Amino acid sequence: MKAKASVVLKTRLANGLDVCLKEMPTAPLISTWIWYRVGSRQETAGLTGASHWVEHMLFKGTPTYPAGVIDRVISRHGGIWNALTNLDWTAYFQTVPADRVDLTLEIEADRMTNSIFEPAEVESERTVIISERQGNENDPTFRLSEEVQASAFRVHPYHHEVIGDMADLQAMERDALYQHYRRYYTPGNAVLTMAGAFKSRPMLKKIREHFGELPRQPDPQRRVRLEPPQLGERRVTVEGPGETAFLEVAYRAPRASDPDFMTLVVLDTILAGASSLAIFAAPIPNATSRLYRSLVEKGLAAAVAGNLAATIDPFLYTFHITVRPDRVPSQVLKALDEEIDRLLQGPIEEAELLKASKQSRALFAYGSESITNQAFWLGFSEMFAEYGWFEGYLERLAATTCENALELARRVFVPSQRVVGFYLPSGNGRHG
Repeated sequence: MKAKASVVLKTRLANGLDVCLKEMPTAPLISTWIWYRVGSRQETAGLTGASHWVEHMLFKGTPTYPAGVIDRVISRHGGIWNALTNLDWTAYFQTVPADRVDLTLEIEADRMTNSIFEPAEVESERTVIISERQGNENDPTFRLSEEVQASAFRVHPYHHEVIGDMADLQAMERDALYQHYRRYYTPGNAVLTMAGAFKSRPMLKKIREHFGELPRQPDPQRRVRLEPPQLGERRVTVEGPGETAFLEVAYRAPRASDPDFMTLVVLDTILAGASSLAIFAAPIPNATSRLYRSLVEKGLAAAVAGNLAATIDPFLYTFHITVRPDRVPSQVLKALDEEIDRLLQGPIEEAELLKASKQSRALFAYGSESITNQAFWLGFSEMFAEYGWFEGYLERLAATTCENALELARRVFVPSQRVVGFYLPSGNGRHG
């Protein structure tokens, strides 16, 4: 299975805006994404959650497009829209009929510089985001993941969740939020990506008309504190309401630009089942994975999944496990460790590797076929590498061997370099 070759036009405007265009005349649609190199990685104490809050505020109006207008106008023309905030980036997109693309360019150029941040709207959105945070806290898996992530990163800003800490959401002032917007929402800190039914040269002319006159701004400072080496296994326990126990085990993972990253994608498929990096990709069953067979089929867990994120700096590869009611987390952890030990003892058989590679490639293809996802990949890969990372994805998967997969597994799955998290429900008093 091979990704279709397609010419991508890449250029940079005089004000620093990076532009990536991909012609896809398969349907009369165009997907427009604008990516800002700002996420929770750029936030400091007192400003955690600012990037996510700014994302909300960009739907709250400019003089040209007052609050609520963007939503209605895109929907009226048959389009879809949304926005996303991540550890490393914030992105906005609209997929619309091809003859309505000028509208999307006008909206994004306008709110890059003209968002108002009315004090009343800031306060209204504070209530919304605090409510969102409280809703997350009602989910045991969020509470457990937050504790595991905070324990894994004590210095690096990956320490905190994208939504931010409650103390900061309650105390952050409008001016600090607005300055975060002004600092990072600049042409030189943004990437505009488009895929769909257009010709690149005429489209580039439209982009220059909408964005070319926006002034160039100084590049924002990027001072990210490096995480020191972990000196031993860390364990956290969260207790809370419910009847279900959960186990989360996080190991240190390479950054997305590291050659080892793609090998870990294959290992993830072998152990927990293929998982997609694409935003709009449906998962595929993981019933043939090692951990499903050893934990779910043997009655220890109700569900198991792996999670690997593509990030600028080294992050985490995490197992998320739902413990069955008649078991306790320590039993499941013992079985997990036994399965990982079996992997590390080797060998990894060629047939298992080929099956995992095929599953990973299939999921990649499913997450790349739509015009919206093609525009997504254009920008997503630019956030931590460049578009060649996407274009070479399948080739690097195919280059993984049994030997280098086993060698990486022995470097990643080290007990002294992991964080183990237990969620113990108060509903039945089990401990484990």
